[in-house]
Amino acid sequence: MFTGAMKKTVLAALISGIMAGTAWAGADNLADFHGDNGCDSCHQSDKGPSNDNLTFENGQCVSCHGSLTEVAEGEREGIVSPHKSHLIGDIACTSCHKGHEKSVTYCDACHNFGYEIPFAGKWERKFVPVDADKAAQDKAIAAGPRETTDVVIIGSGGAGLAAAVSARDAGAKVVVLEKEPVPGGNTKLAAGGMNAAETKPQSKLGIVDKKQIMIDDTMKGGRNINNPELVKVLANNSSDSIDWLTALGADMNDVGRMGGASVNRSHRPTGGAGVGAHVAQVLWDAAVARDTDIRLNSRVVRILEDGAGQVTGVLVQGAYTGYYVIKADAVVVATGGFAKNNDRVAKYDAKLKGFKATNHPGATGDGLDVATQAGADTVDLEYVQAHPTYSPVGGVMVTEAVRGNGAILVNREGKRFVNEITTRDKASAAILAQKGESAYLLFDDSVRKSLSKIEGYVHLKIVNEGKTVKELADKLGMPAAELEKTIGTYNGFVKSGKDEQFERADMPRELASAPYYAIEVAPAVHHTMGGVKIDTKAEVVGKEGKLIKGMYAAGEVTGGVHGANRLGGNAISDIVTFGRIAGAEAAKFAKDN
Repeated sequence: MFTGAMKKTVLAALISGIMAGTAWAGADNLADFHGDNGCDSCHQSDKGPSNDNLTFENGQCVSCHGSLTEVAEGEREGIVSPHKSHLIGDIACTSCHKGHEKSVTYCDACHNFGYEIPFAGKWERKFVPVDADKAAQDKAIAAGPRETTDVVIIGSGGAGLAAAVSARDAGAKVVVLEKEPVPGGNTKLAAGGMNAAETKPQSKLGIVDKKQIMIDDTMKGGRNINNPELVKVLANNSSDSIDWLTALGADMNDVGRMGGASVNRSHRPTGGAGVGAHVAQVLWDAAVARDTDIRLNSRVVRILEDGAGQVTGVLVQGAYTGYYVIKADAVVVATGGFAKNNDRVAKYDAKLKGFKATNHPGATGDGLDVATQAGADTVDLEYVQAHPTYSPVGGVMVTEAVRGNGAILVNREGKRFVNEITTRDKASAAILAQKGESAYLLFDDSVRKSLSKIEGYVHLKIVNEGKTVKELADKLGMPAAELEKTIGTYNGFVKSGKDEQFERADMPRELASAPYYAIEVAPAVHHTMGGVKIDTKAEVVGKEGKLIKGMYAAGEVTGGVHGANRLGGNAISDIVTFGRIAGAEAAKFAKDN
């Protein structure tokens, strides 16, 4: 095992070699590079990986090169570091650094690092149907179960991890299956907050809110096509979900406002850090502390049922262990949506063809496919949401909380053109109507200081800065006099408490503290409102209207909660609340059966 000093020496030598372009001369991949040391320099034996998590292999990487933090500390200054990461869970070096094939910059599935990686190939996502290898799948099913558990949870995002913790607390044996090499799903990317009403943090801040107001806001935002019973579950359980997360160790004490809300109810960590990565890490830690079996690189390709239509387990495609069957009494589908699959998005909304997406690379619709193949009904698939503030430069979503904390949107003429905290569909349409089909998110140093999440955007080098409004305008190529006029007018609205241009209700601060900042933003596909139909207990409804015994679903893979348009902050509330319900109900079903 390498000592800390040895790690730094090896790391410094490797980085030096990378900068000189010689560190991997004569080798095509990592296996070649380490070949002189034999297979056991990476693997536990000469038989290769012992599990789909590559637990031993990743441990070998860390023992030599150090943790992500240590690697980041050794990098040259000025670069955008993929090792300064929002990823949760155990370190998965092999997500990028492959052994017997070209390595890839997995992070570039979302970002635009332009990072030089040893033995590099091009990262790309191949959309392979879940039933593409039917003959081999049928053979694996015929061979019978390899193992048995009470509950299988498909997906390791917030909904899946919440379900896992809830099911384990109910006494169930649980296996979580995640097809990506890293856990967390879209949850680890979420930044704004978690909507909840009548909470302890609101009370401490003197915020008066009612669950009925949250219900009304959610129904209005969804154009009143939401399933009202599901919306009631969302709102009426929201404060309990905050308490539950807090009991697990989460900090949800900062409360702001996001588009479409009548009251400040968007809960996030103190100082305004990104809520998603925090919640995902808390749930991951809780699941691990409960000895939950979590498997990465494990794609579920079929939900299995008996002749009566009751769930009996799943067929898994392990990236390294191949096909195998897990027998289970209940299955929770928590795979998220399909925003990263633009062909499918365009099928339901042709206007979004060719759009970028804010989602993680695994959000392709696998869960929807396996659920519908097992007889699940669907609802609201035609409703797909674009998030208005995606950075085309950094390949990252800029959280709505920046606007909620006081930022404004201006076009290339330096003028405001929309109520910044309107619903996402209206804000996106307004941006697309501007010259260049993009706009600038403009804020000052007081906004930056109010929200620590902004520092991540600075690190990604997507933030333009000016010591004065004129300097910033000159950098952006917009008329300085017009931008100064816009900011002055807006500050006047803040003082008077009334936005006479666009009727923005919440204007938390003047933009008067230099320096000034701007981020170019444009809409990108963000959330798929439709999905599997569920009832208030997260049970999946079949195509004939009957419940599918043993199948549950939670989170973005489901439809009905958000209607035609999701309000910012309702997604985290959705995944935690319905994830908890799904896990508890699945555990109860398994116990009773």
